[in-house]
Amino acid sequence: MMSCYSALRMMKMSGLLGTTAACCAVFGLSAQASQMFIPSAVFFAHSAPGTSAPSAAASPEELFNQGMNLYDAGNFEEAVKCFRQAAGQGHAGAQNYLGGCYFNGDGVEKNAEEAVEWYRLAAEQGHPKAQNDLGFCYAHGIGVTQNAEEAVKWYHLAAEQGLMSAQGNLGWCYAHGIGVTQNATKAVKWYRLAAEQGLAQAQNNLGVCYEYGKGVEMNTREAVKWYRLAAEQGLAEAQSSLGLCYMLGRGVPRVITQAVRWFRLAAEQGYAQAQYNLGWCYEHGKGVEKNITEAMKWYRLAAEQGVDKAIKALARLKSASTTATAASPEELYKQAESYCAVGKYAEAMRCLRQSADQGFAQAQNDLGICYDNGIFVEKNTTEAVKWYRLAAEQGHADAQFNLGVCYDNGIFVEKNTTEAVKWYRLAAEQGHADAQFNLGVCYYSGEGVTPCNQKAEEWLRKAAAQGHEPAQKALRENF
Repeated sequence: MMSCYSALRMMKMSGLLGTTAACCAVFGLSAQASQMFIPSAVFFAHSAPGTSAPSAAASPEELFNQGMNLYDAGNFEEAVKCFRQAAGQGHAGAQNYLGGCYFNGDGVEKNAEEAVEWYRLAAEQGHPKAQNDLGFCYAHGIGVTQNAEEAVKWYHLAAEQGLMSAQGNLGWCYAHGIGVTQNATKAVKWYRLAAEQGLAQAQNNLGVCYEYGKGVEMNTREAVKWYRLAAEQGLAEAQSSLGLCYMLGRGVPRVITQAVRWFRLAAEQGYAQAQYNLGWCYEHGKGVEKNITEAMKWYRLAAEQGVDKAIKALARLKSASTTATAASPEELYKQAESYCAVGKYAEAMRCLRQSADQGFAQAQNDLGICYDNGIFVEKNTTEAVKWYRLAAEQGHADAQFNLGVCYDNGIFVEKNTTEAVKWYRLAAEQGHADAQFNLGVCYYSGEGVTPCNQKAEEWLRKAAAQGHEPAQKALRENF
């Protein structure tokens, strides 16, 4: 047991310096959960196609089956006749499918209000797909006045019957406080039920919850498991997130070629963040042969969707291409070091800024330190955090630690210990001793994370093994 919390807490590392080489970039947030609100009125083949017209003497079930055969054969108008006859006799499945025909404009003129009426009749009989579809209409204001609370009501009824699309939708509502009080734990419950049935969007969203500890204890391996299941079903968001995990070594070994593979699959589906990520890989030759033309292609596609980083990267490459002798960001950084060594600080800052503007993480972190401490520039805390964040998002361990310290102590940003732990963890997993020490202290104190002496000791020992004296002292005195 640790017996000296106050003393240990005071020892938490807060220095904002470091020269550790930057690891490969984290290009964007993976915390964006997939958009839910999934209609279930997408028709699938049921029985052998047929073309027979509705029989006047047929039962509602027979009429419904005839309608399904006709629908599967592409004879929508005749299918609608069968559905209408069966629906008029109270057949819930036919009512739901007739609503779907009006929703999609299959065999009838598209009419959202009429679709809602048929969905409602089926839903009131307890038909789960109709309940979900009616909830979808309320959620989006399609054919009915938008009403989030009413949407949740119908999603809940369908979800309790085990309909995975409704479970996913209900999880999304709880995650974002749509029509219900926001509740991450309940969101995880419903995401899991849908994910276990194979719903790709719910699998991705559950992965996000595990990656960022939303409603469940943070577990990057579990996050990767769910991202992979969704990615293998072709969900672009999950493919992009899985690529980021491989790029960072989050929950999986760091394998850049695998990162590129998943970025490409998502990018080819038009997922903008993955297009930017793939462009970055081509620009820097990470996991692929360096190819500026290919980099500009993917940056352009992402830029056309409004990705700010892609717009800037594309402009930078276009500008660089006009000057054959333009220095690389790494070369500019070395020039900055050379100028600084001989006291030419203005020239050093010019080169450092150019290197940082071109995305070199080490330069971005160093520029943050300059703004943080007023070294060769006027002190500017907003700029300091900006540059720390840019470097940290590329996986630069020193910058991740520095940003964690800012959040931990409320320096330049609103104090947020959960966010601090996030950045400490990213740096600690790269072997950053100060971050390992601080993460250990957080686990002991329970700031930003559930208290756990075992994990506290684990991280302190990792720091101590690197010769970190405060960690060694803490272990001697408290464990």
